Amino acid sequence: MESFTGILNGFAVALQPYYLLMGFVGTVLGTAIGVLPGMGASLAISLLLPFTFKLVDPIGAFILFGGIFYGAQYGGSTTSILINTPGESSSVVTAIDGYQMARKGRGGAALACAALGSFFAGTVATFLLMVMAQPLVDMALKFGPSEYFAVMVLSLCSVAAFNSGDPMKAAFCTLLGLAMSTIGMDTTSGQLRFAYGVSSLFDGIDIVIAAIGLFAISEVILSLGHLRKRPQGRVMQAGKLLMTAEEWRRSIGPWTRGTVIGFIIGVLPGVGSTIASFMVYGLEKKLSRHPEEFGKGAIEGVAAPEASNNASAGGSLVPVLTLGIPASATAAIMLSALQGYGIATGPLLLERHPELVWGLIASLYIANVLLLVLNLPLIGLWVQLLKIRESILFPLIIAFSTLGAYSLSRNVFDVYLMFGIGILGAILRRYNFPLAPIVLGLVLGKMLETEFRRALIGSRGDWTVLFDRPLAAIILITAAAIVFIPLLTGYIGRRRRARNAPPLKPAGVQAS
Repeated sequence: MESFTGILNGFAVALQPYYLLMGFVGTVLGTAIGVLPGMGASLAISLLLPFTFKLVDPIGAFILFGGIFYGAQYGGSTTSILINTPGESSSVVTAIDGYQMARKGRGGAALACAALGSFFAGTVATFLLMVMAQPLVDMALKFGPSEYFAVMVLSLCSVAAFNSGDPMKAAFCTLLGLAMSTIGMDTTSGQLRFAYGVSSLFDGIDIVIAAIGLFAISEVILSLGHLRKRPQGRVMQAGKLLMTAEEWRRSIGPWTRGTVIGFIIGVLPGVGSTIASFMVYGLEKKLSRHPEEFGKGAIEGVAAPEASNNASAGGSLVPVLTLGIPASATAAIMLSALQGYGIATGPLLLERHPELVWGLIASLYIANVLLLVLNLPLIGLWVQLLKIRESILFPLIIAFSTLGAYSLSRNVFDVYLMFGIGILGAILRRYNFPLAPIVLGLVLGKMLETEFRRALIGSRGDWTVLFDRPLAAIILITAAAIVFIPLLTGYIGRRRRARNAPPLKPAGVQAS
């Protein structure tokens, strides 16, 4: 009942004209960002953060960010289907069958399926977020330093183990983010570390500066260097935005399964919507009565990934609002926004700022309705965004990035630092290193160290305090299993293949 009382109060906040305007702006901006290839919610929010600190109150800022977060998931599907150009990485799977449907003249049905699936998944995910928030907070309030330390270790291990690319590269980037978090003043002892006399580094690397550099500046550098080119596709006509009865029947199951799997995966730190979309696509192909249609225009190949994308977006907000732990790069940036407003994160967030938490959750319901109403009629407008020349788009990104970095503390060093991190991000992206683990490591680093120190101080240096409580021990064992089980199974698989391989013939022996 507390959840339903809270959500009613949240709607009283979110339905105020000013916050409705913030939600509308967020959904429109998020959809536009999702349409543009290479852009994303993390880039948009990181660019807007410096300005929202000065222009918008915390509730309005988070309603704006929530609209952008959900809108970006919607926007990626439009160009995936019509021109085979995913706006978001999570929309890559949608392009496989969505574009084939468009080539067959069923682009409108694919867009309708994507929009309805996104609406259904977003609504269910927001409801689950609403229902789970209070129970999770009640449980988290019983946590001590040992449990918090264990949860953060589990989060960082999940980032490396569940990454869609090379787990070793993800582990390296996670450690890089943790190393960056040690720069500046130690929160426990007050000792300066790795600042090298630069006063601008005494407070450490600002997460906003790092996010703008990693996502915005690196994107521009890569594109200007022609290291990654925008894929070109022929624009298909959307046609009628109607689904047949057969398409409805074949979409309901994938929508439901995609929602459930996407939400669960969204809660896990570092996994993200891209992995969720690939997982549900593979599942639907196995469950389908027509697996031969996948890759050639199967409606299930559009329904399941789009549902999982939006459900994972809602799921990723669960640990942010209840535990103060981000599950994705975008969630990490939103968490840093709370800290920028001077709001303490963690389980007490719901108790101390209920109007912010419940207002955000209520606004996500409203954003889902706005996105469904706005997106289908404005498909033509979103496609036109792809005609913006890079010679105009990239200078605008650089200008907003520079202005945003400087406005944080009116320090030119922050601008230099932003470009330095941007160059590092471009090099890492060039060699397929993921950037999200850097952001998560940077956000969790100080929190991890603080809880580790608190646990040891409270036990007078006894290391067994980290695992002598049952819950902390279970979480740490789970983290170890996540890391070592894939390594062990890989080793066993290599040994088995080596035993079954045919023996090599000695040199100089001719086959008879």
